[in-house]
Amino acid sequence: MRVLLTSESSLPYLSGVTVSVDTQARALGARGHEVLVLAPRPVDGSVPEPVGSPGPAPRYAWLPSYQLPVVAPPAYRMPIPMPWTDAMADAARFAPEIVHAHSPFVTGLMARRLARAAGAPLVFTHHTRFADYGHYLGPLAGPGAALTDAYLRAFWGACAAIVAPSTDLAEEIRGRLRDDRPSCVHVIPTGVDVAGIRGLARRDPRSVTGWPTDAIVVASLGRLAPEKSPMDVLDAVAVAGLHLLVIGGGPSEAELRARAERPDLAGRVAFTGALLRPEALATVAGADLFAFASRTETQGLVLAEALACGLPAVAVDGPGVRDSVRDGVDGVVVPAQPAEGRAARLGTALAALAGDAGRRAAMAARARDDADRFSIDRRTDETEALYRSLVV
Repeated sequence: MRVLLTSESSLPYLSGVTVSVDTQARALGARGHEVLVLAPRPVDGSVPEPVGSPGPAPRYAWLPSYQLPVVAPPAYRMPIPMPWTDAMADAARFAPEIVHAHSPFVTGLMARRLARAAGAPLVFTHHTRFADYGHYLGPLAGPGAALTDAYLRAFWGACAAIVAPSTDLAEEIRGRLRDDRPSCVHVIPTGVDVAGIRGLARRDPRSVTGWPTDAIVVASLGRLAPEKSPMDVLDAVAVAGLHLLVIGGGPSEAELRARAERPDLAGRVAFTGALLRPEALATVAGADLFAFASRTETQGLVLAEALACGLPAVAVDGPGVRDSVRDGVDGVVVPAQPAEGRAARLGTALAALAGDAGRRAAMAARARDDADRFSIDRRTDETEALYRSLVV
């Protein structure tokens, strides 16, 4: 099939969305499909470096792009909302049989237009819980949420299929659909390169940080921003009395570094900053436990990656968490409510698992041995089956 993927962001900006698009494009290309990615041009105009996804590099149709002031992280480029560009003309000549949008906004509207022109079904993957980012809008958060909700409902109506990366989000979308189309919602998480992760050379953080060789190290991986709740992870590790490796960067980093200097954490927290994805995963693999506190995810891709690394995951219950972490099997899921005491509950669970070497080893083995349930091959099978059901 000829598959057009559209995305509101692109590598080298690293996020769940950009990794998902790259993973899907390469996996489909490896199976012989023709893939074109319509996305905003990177700042330097270069082709993005690989992030570890297996398969051939896709062909890109680059949209003119710009950097949002203040709120957008470095390297995040927005597509200029022009009705027609060379990239759009390239996408039209591609004559896609499937158009798969990974954003409902600027490139989503482009995808809708291209799908209609080609007579192709429009598929949309709902990667982001947009309401959870309202704090960036200040006093406009309330009106912005209402407008976004109305817009999404209208956009969904143009889609032949809606993909949700978790069962929680799928049920939420089905409940919000205004018509009788719940069957158009499909759960297909982003796949993980399990074989590649298993082959990583683990990086022991103790030798770099000077921590004791027998220290139990907790890893966290992700953007350091309020919606990801990284402060809860630091507070939890303070309760647990363990060592913490914080992998990633973002607007909350300075605040988190200040928290790490307080007496209950001093000397037990190391920040790596943003790393290339293969390096980040190799660093995760060198830890003993993985902590996760974000409650704004549609999947929590890092949970699947950490489990594939063989790390038991201790996570606050939230969207997508139980699709990855099997409570008592390869990790522990702690209640999110009441909000007061959430970090303490996470810390208590981390301490209990750290103190039980046998249970921790058994969970690590199950996490590693059962990781094929997250595999890219499995997710690509599901994606291909969806596409074929839509192409007449």
